[in-house]
Amino acid sequence: MRDLHVPAGPGLPDGLVVPATELVERFSRSPGPGGQSVNTTDSRVELDYDVRTSSALTEAQRARALRRWPDGRISIAASEHRSQHRNRVAARERLADLLREALAPPPPPRRPTRPSRGARERRLQAKKQRAQTKSLRGRVRD
Repeated sequence: MRDLHVPAGPGLPDGLVVPATELVERFSRSPGPGGQSVNTTDSRVELDYDVRTSSALTEAQRARALRRWPDGRISIAASEHRSQHRNRVAARERLADLLREALAPPPPPRRPTRPSRGARERRLQAKKQRAQTKSLRGRVRD
């Protein structure tokens, strides 16, 4: 088993490398497609990662990840492929995506703005025009 490389992204300027010793993989029989050998091969992969004890994360990253996963454990199951190897790769990619998303900083808060004077005038002018159009749809009187 090799280390998990998380590519660089927001909150991870240099990327992240999770040592293979911190990842726990379990294999079981997959309920998905597989043909004749579906009941004999252990192609389903469960990948576990403990955020609390990880040496790959800084304290700030750990705190950010624990807000997403309060119990500190990330568990991913992959069974969409027929081969165990492809399921292992899929589970690792999913874990890398989850970590990159969870470790990204929150977006900056919205700064409230007010409509400009011209925008307010255009809105009121459009309302008057619409009201006049609707008033012309009434009965015709002599």
